[in-house]
Amino acid sequence: MVSLGAYKGKVVFLNIWATWCPPCVEEMPSMEKLFQSLNKEDFEILAVNIDASGLKAVRPFMKKHRLHFPVLIDPKGTIQRLYRTTGIPESIIIDKNGIIVEKIMGARDWGSNEAIRYFQDLIQKN
Repeated sequence: MVSLGAYKGKVVFLNIWATWCPPCVEEMPSMEKLFQSLNKEDFEILAVNIDASGLKAVRPFMKKHRLHFPVLIDPKGTIQRLYRTTGIPESIIIDKNGIIVEKIMGARDWGSNEAIRYFQDLIQKN
């Protein structure tokens, strides 16, 4: 179990995904780039996987795609009800005070210079 309260003081990029979702797979390399760019900052990626088979699906996927950011396992999809998501991938950006600042549906290029700058700006805010 993970509580967002443990990440207070950090910008959190919460991403809900599955290994069988092509747009999710497409955005994973850019999430790795974002993670590598900001992993020494007040920033955290929490990628919540909703595959029914849990770690059995996720572990080989992470290894195959050389992904190093933290992945949480939610085979029952509890997070989808909690955040009222409508599909996957869906990303929720939470500021240092624990406030949702943006909810994004669909895949994005999270490793672009603009995306990295966006998160750096959030990190610099009080």
